[in-house]
Amino acid sequence: MTIEPGLYLVLLAAIIIIVLSILLSVVPVMLWISALASGVRISIITLIAMRLRRVTPSRIVNPMIKATKAGIDLSVNQLESHYLAGGNVDRVVNALIAAHRAKIHLEFERAAAIDLAGRDVLLAVQMSVNPRVIETPNVSAVAKNGIEVKVIARVTVRANIDRLVGGAGEETIIARVGEGIVTTVGSSESHKDVLENPDMISRTVLGKGLDAGTAFEILSIDIADVDVGKNIGAHLQTEQAEADKRIAQAKAEERRAMAVAAEQEMKARVVEMRAKVVESESQVPLAMAEALRNGQLGVMDYMNLKNIESDTQMRSSLGKINDGKPEKE
Repeated sequence: MTIEPGLYLVLLAAIIIIVLSILLSVVPVMLWISALASGVRISIITLIAMRLRRVTPSRIVNPMIKATKAGIDLSVNQLESHYLAGGNVDRVVNALIAAHRAKIHLEFERAAAIDLAGRDVLLAVQMSVNPRVIETPNVSAVAKNGIEVKVIARVTVRANIDRLVGGAGEETIIARVGEGIVTTVGSSESHKDVLENPDMISRTVLGKGLDAGTAFEILSIDIADVDVGKNIGAHLQTEQAEADKRIAQAKAEERRAMAVAAEQEMKARVVEMRAKVVESESQVPLAMAEALRNGQLGVMDYMNLKNIESDTQMRSSLGKINDGKPEKE
């Protein structure tokens, strides 16, 4: 079976297209040509090796072209190692270009470390050139005269690239500024001093070196708003007076309860003494009977005693009747 020349050419063209497509997918020829045209010296073998190491060549070559055009000397190994470590090569190169344009000293190793630490190195460089303003929340402080003062401050900070790795963030700056505001207002004799000179807060807080150990450098602290709040001192005194009153009432109630208990105890003692009297009186008839049996008391003596008792009871009854009648004129 013979193959026609036209069909042979079609098959040959198809094979050539397939081989070229496979070759272009493995060897980024166009990327290599772009690199050569931009002045980046990189070999085809190096690009193929990137494919074998599961590195996207465009993620390395394109940032390297930008760095070379910006006048920054970087090597392929530096960019590739940062890519394999999980870093953002394009963002690091952009940060290096921005720092170079702003005449900020920033090495690739430092930028790569900042990027791998999870911070936006390009934003850090931009903050070094264009400082950022951080506004604190409403900070409440109390002066010595007990008046509450509410302060809002604006802190102008610039990123400190050397301390971005391991340095504290914005939350620490806000917390330290708030602490300085509370300390300054609390040391003032009156809230009027703060209202008259709000810049005293700025000077005091700025002089404390609050940016130590943070990733920022504080340029200025400006007081945006100062308001007078509640009279905390009077409120606390009122609550203390109310608490003292309740304590006094509790102590008075305790004394009253003790007095009532003492009264009941005395009543019980009176009843007890009356019982003893009754018990003693019950011994008299027994003693008289014993005296009659022993002959120490005669019958006539006993009768005379009864007559005396009857006479005494009659006189007592007559006295009670006369006491109830009005006296005659």
